[in-house]
Amino acid sequence: MRLNLRFIIAIIVAAVSLFSYFFHTSKNEVTGETQHVNMSADQEIALGLQAAPEMAAQYGGESPDARATAEVQQVGQKIVASTAASKTPYRFQFHLLADDQTINAFALPGGQVFITQGLMKNLTSEAQLAGVLAHEIGHVVGRHSAAQVAKSNLTQGLAGAATIASYDPNSPGSSVAKAAVAAAIAKVISLRFGRNDELEADKLAVDFTPKAGYDPRAMIQVMKMLEEQGGRSSTPEFLSTHPDPGNRIGELQKEITAEFPQGVPAGLRN
Repeated sequence: MRLNLRFIIAIIVAAVSLFSYFFHTSKNEVTGETQHVNMSADQEIALGLQAAPEMAAQYGGESPDARATAEVQQVGQKIVASTAASKTPYRFQFHLLADDQTINAFALPGGQVFITQGLMKNLTSEAQLAGVLAHEIGHVVGRHSAAQVAKSNLTQGLAGAATIASYDPNSPGSSVAKAAVAAAIAKVISLRFGRNDELEADKLAVDFTPKAGYDPRAMIQVMKMLEEQGGRSSTPEFLSTHPDPGNRIGELQKEITAEFPQGVPAGLRN
């Protein structure tokens, strides 16, 4: 009887998780994709604003360099104003973080975008900065964080159901092993989607940067710099959360060629 009850509970947990994921969908007006998300744009904005101070603190807080901060904010807002990002409900704010040793950039849901001084000092042009910021803007308008939250809730729910179903009071260790396998599967699924998100953000950046007056090929220069940094010393933190730059360079080249089959227009800042 206990065995049947355990399986019934596991099935209910799994069913609720699957229902919550597959029946909460929304069409992304920027990408045109139908996504599985279970939070509104207002909730994304609130989540990003709540998490921003803590994230900034991890990188030494806001940079005291007023000139560089103003440049980041100016370039970021220029991209937003020139693209479909301006038609979204997100409230974009751009932050330069004081950490000058860590090479990283990231975005929180709702429009909070960050770049470290460590990455900023390795960029050699405004177009390269625009490429980095456009990529992070792409994550926001692509609703990648919201989609990841929904996927995480699904995989955690299924892992919980598997743990309930496999629990053996006479052999407690069996549930631990099976739960570990379920967690590993969940991690692999999340990693795969994460890489797809990164490539989509690159694709959006190829669209956004020319509209703001910047040469999208500057993004390839950034990827090459990151490759060099990774070869010289410890791997930049940027590469721990983004796909291998070599793979992205090839994809960027394909996207730029598809966007501009006759060649990148002259006059764009590089």
